Amino acid sequence: MRILILCTGNSCRSQMAQGILSSLDSRLEVFSAGTSPGQEVHPFAIRAMNELGIDISMYRPKAVGLFLDKAFDYLITVCDDAKENCPVFSGRVSHRLHLGFDDPAAVTGSPAFILAEFRRVRDEIKNQLDSFYLQTIRKGLQP
Repeated sequence: MRILILCTGNSCRSQMAQGILSSLDSRLEVFSAGTSPGQEVHPFAIRAMNELGIDISMYRPKAVGLFLDKAFDYLITVCDDAKENCPVFSGRVSHRLHLGFDDPAAVTGSPAFILAEFRRVRDEIKNQLDSFYLQTIRKGLQP
């Protein structure tokens, strides 16, 4: 099963979501991309995911254009900030799903506060994707 996770910057939420879904089932092919990809995966995203035993340090932001000629079973958009436009994907997709999460990269404050926000968003993403996997994806993968 092929899944594409989209966001704007592809530097934290979509990267964390890719790591989480990939960790749930080795049969999943999970990719992430953004309409305006950043230069690197946010260091706090890497740190927050390491706390779950999921290493996303080798992930890199990618432009959505790299995936337009590919087919996906699911497209999941993860941005939900009123000031941000979720990307639109014109490629071949069987199912579309929007799971909106706050952008932890937009948070300001002390490093401890920012890390706490990354953890909060990470946990929200994990809870939503765990449910999505159990209720939808796993059923489609069973023989």
